[in-house]
Amino acid sequence: MKKRIGYAILFAFLLVTEILIGAYATGWVRYYLGDVLVVILLYALARTVSPEKPAKWYVLPTGILIFAFIVEFLQLWGFCDRFGITNRLLRIIIGTGFSVVDLLCYVAGILPCYFGEWLDRSTLNGKG
Repeated sequence: MKKRIGYAILFAFLLVTEILIGAYATGWVRYYLGDVLVVILLYALARTVSPEKPAKWYVLPTGILIFAFIVEFLQLWGFCDRFGITNRLLRIIIGTGFSVVDLLCYVAGILPCYFGEWLDRSTLNGKG
């Protein structure tokens, strides 16, 4: 339960950070750091609401990375325009521009999540 509370606090902190980045940041903070942090935000959300961890340590981070890649490729496909999404907030959340660099940012962001999962499992199982 303590870990879930910690992840909830991390989620809230990252959510506020992402909102501030979206509203005020420019340059590399907006275009790169926001993408790095968004996968960590999703990871923290998943760890907050899910009472059970997957059997394998790499499943949750991999699922989040795949989800981020799917959303990015939906941007390439023009998802918002094809479905007539005009709401500004939804267009910001979903995104409207594909970038290979965004994919690399998602990978960079998910790496600490992989490490944390691995470390958590190896510590709990007494393995190094």
